[in-house]
Amino acid sequence: MPERGKESDTAMTNPHHKPEPVHPSPRRAKSRWWSAGLAGVTGLALTTTVGIAATPAADAVGPAPTSADRQHNEGKNDNKEEKGKTPEGTPVPCNTDALIAAITLANARGGAVLDLAKDCTYLLTTDIDGAGLPAITTPITLNGGKHTTIERAAATDQFRILTVNTGGDLTLNKLTITGGQTAPGAPGGGILVNPGGELTAKHSEFVRNIATFSNGGGIANLGTTTVKDSTVSRNTAAAGGGIFNSGLLTGEEVQFTDNGVTGFGGGISTQGGTTEVRESTFIRNRALGGAGVGDSGGAHTTIARSTFTNNSASALGGGIFIDGQLILREATITNNNAPTQGGGVVIQDIAGESSAVIEDTKISNNTTAGGGGGIINVFAPLVLRDSTIEGNQADTGGGLLNLFNSTSTLFNTAVVKNIAVTDGGGIFNDPTGMVILNSFTGTVVIKNRPNNCVDVPGCPG
Repeated sequence: MPERGKESDTAMTNPHHKPEPVHPSPRRAKSRWWSAGLAGVTGLALTTTVGIAATPAADAVGPAPTSADRQHNEGKNDNKEEKGKTPEGTPVPCNTDALIAAITLANARGGAVLDLAKDCTYLLTTDIDGAGLPAITTPITLNGGKHTTIERAAATDQFRILTVNTGGDLTLNKLTITGGQTAPGAPGGGILVNPGGELTAKHSEFVRNIATFSNGGGIANLGTTTVKDSTVSRNTAAAGGGIFNSGLLTGEEVQFTDNGVTGFGGGISTQGGTTEVRESTFIRNRALGGAGVGDSGGAHTTIARSTFTNNSASALGGGIFIDGQLILREATITNNNAPTQGGGVVIQDIAGESSAVIEDTKISNNTTAGGGGGIINVFAPLVLRDSTIEGNQADTGGGLLNLFNSTSTLFNTAVVKNIAVTDGGGIFNDPTGMVILNSFTGTVVIKNRPNNCVDVPGCPG
């Protein structure tokens, strides 16, 4: 068996080296081994407590920056960010203990930028207060590269990969987070962002993480999270298979694919938070309701220039389920399915806090065996502007089903070629509801089967 120092050397000289799991001593396995060693220490010296020599871990972080250093480097980092480059940091060898030690020291010294090894899997084997790595409590950047992965070893206890606590500001660049699995009831299979914590992930992947009987398979955000140019795929949870949000979430150019939940929000579940998604795709996600996005609890959700396709709900809302406030712009909702109702979009207002505005959007070829192939509106005020509802199928209300004191107002919107098995091929309006076509703005309801409208003033039957 190689000596510990030689193992690190081998990992650095062999770029395809995948280290064997390091089995900690019983003392190190205790969940708070690292915090006790930091209490009251201002100049931290790493010891063999973390299982490696002091010099490599200390070098991985380097000396704490002075105020002059921060001012000198601030402009440089800003320029690099403007050019799309990641800030340069100090290398961490392909060794799990080295990564644990580097994060521990970075927290103690007020933050760091750490460059992880390329073609390396940091395999986590020890539960540190519910995560495989120390909780982030300061500004820390983890730069990955080609094939840089942080993974929980399959045969170990259940824990997530990372936790970001209050005051923590974690940035991930070019990293894969995979294999995280929380204990039953604990959120955030991959990463948990607690209130007061921040996460920014760029060019990264969150794959095959599990929140067991809880929320947020890939990420559970209770603080502030931004995800850009990234993939969130094959994660599972009770709600929010990809991401669960009750804080502030921004997603840009994110692919949400093949995530699954037993509840609501296969791709994203947002409850009482604010979510803004731009230029993203939701494909083949699965849920009880809202297979792409499930919004509830008075949440505020804005989705722009995004696509929902081939998502499947086992009950309602094949693409989107909203029980909050929705703004949907320049989106495509197509080929989604829900057997009960709302093949494309479900909008409901149970607590009197919901509304929806849909603009420049195409809702097409969605299906349900119940009501509302394209859209079902229950209790809520809905505005459709400059949009198309086409080729959707349902038992009742092939294009739009408007129910129970709901008001749906259409401006310059086309409801065409939708099909209902029973009635209301284009629009079915419950007698207690109201549909306002505003035909003078260019709204048309034509070529639907077996008829265009039921109980809609100004609409040809």
